[in-house]
Amino acid sequence: MAEYWFNIETRQVEVGHRSPWDKLMGPYPTREAAERALSTAHERSDAWDEADREWREE
Repeated sequence: MAEYWFNIETRQVEVGHRSPWDKLMGPYPTREAAERALSTAHERSDAWDEADREWREE
């Protein structure tokens, strides 16, 4: 089964590990998931930030 990676430097999806690790996000099970890598990371980061704010307020 193919693995998909998002290259943060070129902003392209790669099939298989081809670029240096420090340029990649993944692996992802589908091309579509890899294409959404940055938006998924931003959404998760925002959710974690909100959870931290709520935890500090308690």
